[in-house]
Amino acid sequence: MITSRTVVDSIVEKLRSALAQGQWRSGEMLPGQRELAEQWGISRPSLREAIIVLETQGLLRTMPGKGVVVLDAPSVPAAQGNVAVASLEHVLQLRYSLEPFIVGLVAQAISSKEVGQLRLILMDMREALDASDSEAGANAYIAFHEELFTLTSNPIFQNVVQQTSIALKQSADMLRNSPEHLAERLEENEAVVRAIRNKNSAVASAAMRRHILMEGARMGVQLNIPDEQPVL
Repeated sequence: MITSRTVVDSIVEKLRSALAQGQWRSGEMLPGQRELAEQWGISRPSLREAIIVLETQGLLRTMPGKGVVVLDAPSVPAAQGNVAVASLEHVLQLRYSLEPFIVGLVAQAISSKEVGQLRLILMDMREALDASDSEAGANAYIAFHEELFTLTSNPIFQNVVQQTSIALKQSADMLRNSPEHLAERLEENEAVVRAIRNKNSAVASAAMRRHILMEGARMGVQLNIPDEQPVL
């Protein structure tokens, strides 16, 4: 039985083989996804998922507005060859477990300059909303959360949040396909920034938890959140 996972895995191996043979060298851009999908006779969603897998392995990087660039191949053990393609529920679970804690840390030590950078990205999101530009809105949304990831001072988190960033990009198509929700996303992210600016870690964390739960509701995903209250 051919499953979607099997299809994605086969595309991953085809891309990996092409890279190993030097079809595209480090620093070069892959052909556009539409062109490559038509050339190989595959679906664009499966191709996008395969690209995400190779991003997690450090072989490719998606450059917003430009395309996919080939990176210097890292030393990746064969056992790591297949990385699970996450569902939306998996993405949201990962975000719920990390992002509220991260914004709590950020709120404790953020500078006024860094707050200003967050607000500039929110301005980009508002401009996209006013222009009804779903592509720009999705890019600004992702940029906002990636900026939060970079502000954590914990060096271990710096490695972990790279996976969160890739997982976030997996839901990018859903963001682009639901532009009517951009105003809600903007309002919820503004609440996070207000709490961060006031250096209120608890409120910032709560605002982020609410935002991710609302994202789940908008995407039709009911998150199964463990009871955080201890049972005595």
